[in-house]
Amino acid sequence: MTRRRQAFPALLERLRPECEAIVARYEQKHSALLPIMHVFQQHEGFVSPEAIGAVAKMLELTPAVVESTVSFYTLFFRKPVGKYVVQVCRGLACTINGAEDVMRMFREKIGVGHLETTADGLISYEEVECLAACDRATCGQVNLEYVYDLDEKQIDALLAAIRAGTYAAAPMAQTEKPERTWSVSQGASVANGGKSPGARGVQSPDNAGGIGDRSGVIMLDRIVDLGPSFYGATHERAVRESRDVVELVEEENAHANR
Repeated sequence: MTRRRQAFPALLERLRPECEAIVARYEQKHSALLPIMHVFQQHEGFVSPEAIGAVAKMLELTPAVVESTVSFYTLFFRKPVGKYVVQVCRGLACTINGAEDVMRMFREKIGVGHLETTADGLISYEEVECLAACDRATCGQVNLEYVYDLDEKQIDALLAAIRAGTYAAAPMAQTEKPERTWSVSQGASVANGGKSPGARGVQSPDNAGGIGDRSGVIMLDRIVDLGPSFYGATHERAVRESRDVVELVEEENAHANR
């Protein structure tokens, strides 16, 4: 067992009051999922399996639901990364303004490629989609802090400051040494139609979230609960519509289709 794993129970108890305060802001517990995952990543440097399990229990979700949410957002790292994550934009505006040359220079000067980390664990490098700073292309981010108008002189200064420990952005937490890449490959079982780790061992093959996960049927339950007051389909999930509104919409649709 790694030192990080041994320390996780103490970290969990230390972060619990902050997590509970976040949960209290929302009407539904699961709405706190993203901000709480950011809290754990801030302290561990990535989203660990232990954090996924703890947050699932805290928010009364299944590990599969938490895992699928975390894997959707690129700002969550599912494996340890470097103390400085350098991201270079490869959007249209940046590409027109020389992003290909900028990315090449970064790869050569850092010595790693896309989604890779230097051997000393200091720098992770990633080429990302539009960072929404098109007026300052070619742009990038270091630990989510923007850098603009990138050229070779700026790149050299940026990397020198990181290596000297004087870069303006604070280093990320690093509780576990990163591997060469933090890319998460698709497991063979998943590629062949199997389940993700968080959904394995459940009794129902049709319930990816596991026994007790009602998210897949919640809309049907609400429709049934609404009973006679639900008069017609809407674009929203189980929105209560008065009969006159539904009849008006149906009349307009019928008129349009004549």
